[in-house]
Amino acid sequence: MADYQVKGGFHQRNVYMSAEQRSLFNTLNPIIDASHTRDRKRSPPDSEFFPGTRSGVVTNVNGWTRSQISNVLEPHVRWMHGYVGSGKSSISQEVCDTSEREDRPVISFFFFRNAGDRSRIWRLATTLASQMAVAIPGTGPIIRAAVEANPALLAPDEGGVSLRARMQQLVYEPFKAAVRGKPGAGIWAQITHMMFAPLKPAIRALARGPLLIVLDGLDECEDKHEIQELINGMLLFFKENPFIPLRVFITSRVEKHIQSQLNVPGVRLDNLVDHCSDDDIDTFLQLLFEDGCKRSTVIRSYVQQHGEWPTQNDRRKLVQNIGGSFIFGSTVFKFIMGTNVEGVAGTTPMDRLPLALKMNPGLDKLYAQILAPSRSLPHFVNIISTITLLETPLPTSGIAEILGIHTYEVVNVLVNLQTIIQVPGTDDIPVTLCHTSLRDFLTIQSRSHEFFAHPSYHVRLHRRCLECRLKHLRQDPELFIRPRHEIPPVARYAIQYSNQHWRRAYGRFKRSDFDSAIDLCREALALHPGIPELKGDLANIIRQRGRNYESLADVDEAVALSRAVLDGRPSPHPDRSDSLHNLGLALLDRHGRTGVMADLEEAISMYREALELRPSPHPDRSGSLNNLGNALLDRRRRIGVMADLEEAISLHREALELRPSPHPDRSGSLNNLGNAILFRHRRTGVMADLEEAISLHREALELRPSPNPDRPNSLYNLGNALLDRHRRTGVTADLEKAISLYREALELRPSPHPGRSYSLYYLAQSLQYMYGVTHILSDLQEAITCRVELLELHYAIGHKYRPRTLRGLANVLQKRFDAMGQEEDLSRIEALREEVDRLSDPPTESTTQ
Repeated sequence: MADYQVKGGFHQRNVYMSAEQRSLFNTLNPIIDASHTRDRKRSPPDSEFFPGTRSGVVTNVNGWTRSQISNVLEPHVRWMHGYVGSGKSSISQEVCDTSEREDRPVISFFFFRNAGDRSRIWRLATTLASQMAVAIPGTGPIIRAAVEANPALLAPDEGGVSLRARMQQLVYEPFKAAVRGKPGAGIWAQITHMMFAPLKPAIRALARGPLLIVLDGLDECEDKHEIQELINGMLLFFKENPFIPLRVFITSRVEKHIQSQLNVPGVRLDNLVDHCSDDDIDTFLQLLFEDGCKRSTVIRSYVQQHGEWPTQNDRRKLVQNIGGSFIFGSTVFKFIMGTNVEGVAGTTPMDRLPLALKMNPGLDKLYAQILAPSRSLPHFVNIISTITLLETPLPTSGIAEILGIHTYEVVNVLVNLQTIIQVPGTDDIPVTLCHTSLRDFLTIQSRSHEFFAHPSYHVRLHRRCLECRLKHLRQDPELFIRPRHEIPPVARYAIQYSNQHWRRAYGRFKRSDFDSAIDLCREALALHPGIPELKGDLANIIRQRGRNYESLADVDEAVALSRAVLDGRPSPHPDRSDSLHNLGLALLDRHGRTGVMADLEEAISMYREALELRPSPHPDRSGSLNNLGNALLDRRRRIGVMADLEEAISLHREALELRPSPHPDRSGSLNNLGNAILFRHRRTGVMADLEEAISLHREALELRPSPNPDRPNSLYNLGNALLDRHRRTGVTADLEKAISLYREALELRPSPHPGRSYSLYYLAQSLQYMYGVTHILSDLQEAITCRVELLELHYAIGHKYRPRTLRGLANVLQKRFDAMGQEEDLSRIEALREEVDRLSDPPTESTTQ
């Protein structure tokens, strides 16, 4: 067992960095606004702790952070969880501030959703290491040695180095080496031995208590799979080093991916609900109103004439409405005390208090109440939707540029929303939401109603990104080769995130949207034909237009562009695997249009090479597995080699294993594996395969709630599997459920959505089966309506599926004639069959992926 000793006097942390510390700081490039020392007015959350509130829990946590590790069973990790607005960040801030006041070493990271790198995990290790090098000076040389030995530790994204390795080499091991101060075996022991003399005084920093790491808002980090890796690595380190003087304090909402890792014996749990009382909220409001009264001459004048305001009774009602949420209390208070609020009866705090008293508990009512007066202002919908759907915050000037309007027009909308949106005093500081629950409200239609930020708005954001990129390219021909920090914020955003908006707008592009985007990409490429990113963006958009509107010319051009990008990225270019992926997609689309096997074989070759370039644990390996699996499944359909099907299933299983819940792409892997296994069932008749396919598609559907753009795919894939089971077992319930799923898919893809034809086809087919069971004419009539729409709007003359659709309509009309004897059906049936005779048979339709 390791023996940890803390000796020496107290360590006084320096205010200024030494030259060596400054050099290491620049090397690590930490996120400077992620720690507890950030300017909270500029970098949320603005987490102020009010004396007299939560005093018991804060005292308890501070006592835990001070105490030394005394036995092997004592938890090093403490997790405090609670709901939105329960004061978690305020407690984290106070715990950090207390450690600072008591001269105990503390390092921290405050995650914040949709705040660029603060909502990601990849710069966590370098940010904590940078702080630790100042708090525990002796760790600095060890951190520097680690970086020099492996520069990839500094990558600002995945970069091929796992999060566990980063934390181990930049935080845990340097701290362990500094504390132990004696040589042993292994590279870290060698570094410790090399640095032994300088490190000895550094442990004086621990004389008043262990080093404290505070991780606030862990639920606001987008990298959910990596959070699990972070926690697992942390607990393993403490298991191997039970007496190390290090504690970790974590706060978050209760989310499955966090709870499953932290609700274990080695972690001390605190439910903040257990520490929340109306007395705390009452004290909080009392302090706020006392301060507000001191600052407002209007309130002071009212009090002189009418007495106490607000009355104890009114404050008690507010406490009841707030329901233990500090953020709700703060927002209510800001609403009451705010000025220039339009659409309410009065303009004073006394006039607005009754409105607050009438509100129901919860944030949604308040958000709607605050947003409503401004909705008639010019550009309101566009500004709110943009702020909600941006991938990372932009300043008011940036929002204006993205929208093509004036900055003052953005400010005009936001000035009355400062109770819920943080609007900086200058045009160069990002606009942020006071709390992420506002984004949840605005992105769920059933909650926000007329304020809903519809996913289709990503189409506009994508186009505006392309327009802004083109404008800056005209102004600066060297834009793409400049260092990132030299690129203007909006141009940097457009370059980095246009493809994100493209992906989020999937299925929502109209023909005019495609045409406009392609024109913008062509113009940019004409200015700078040597930039592969521009060529690749153009190829992707043309390919998708070709797929949606069945244009072979578009697909051919996409293949040529994608091939040119790949040729410019020979091995070992870091983006070669992406280019292989894109060329593979284009080749598969062309194969689907022409049936040329050479395209399919080349696509498989592209995907195999991409997979080789993405060995585990490469973050994109699961995508390559899925791509290759789907291509092999296509070849199995064409030439019937069973080995292709078995390999495809194996690849999709591995991809699914790499995407455990709550991985954002898990539903895609469930869908692909379900389709592959259903295909095998149709060839072998094994019922176990059919049951597994149904189970997989059910889970995929659950992970794709409306308005997820992939929900229609899951609806008709599950419907297909249930329809297959009905054919095998005759169970009517499966048929009824399949029809229900097809109907929902059809509603989600109104005309002229390119995917609507699938839903029409499967719904018509299942309704005909139902008519065979029930002989209800309404089912037959609905099937006829579906097939007529297919024929008239989707499968025009020359379409490969038109003959099959003609036969299907003729057959269902024959059934109606047999049931009703309408003579006009006979003449129509004859005309349909005559047209079929003139056309060649189409290829069999493949299962939708």
